[in-house]
Amino acid sequence: MPPAELAVHPGDGDSHHELYLMCDNIHATLAELRDKGVDVARDVSDQGWGLLAAIRLPDGGEFPIYEPRHPSPLRP
Repeated sequence: MPPAELAVHPGDGDSHHELYLMCDNIHATLAELRDKGVDVARDVSDQGWGLLAAIRLPDGGEFPIYEPRHPSPLRP
């Protein structure tokens, strides 16, 4: 398995789940994905905790991808 992490945050009301791809350089990763024909659904935005973007899935949905700022398996 490649490096991965799990985050659990408390919330009010109905629960929901989110899955993100994690990378160590979001700009390079998105450039590589674009070169392979992947559609970038959302450009990079600074969320404070990391840089977030999304790629388009074949069904039209979005799959988030981010570069963390906090210590992680990719960024000790």
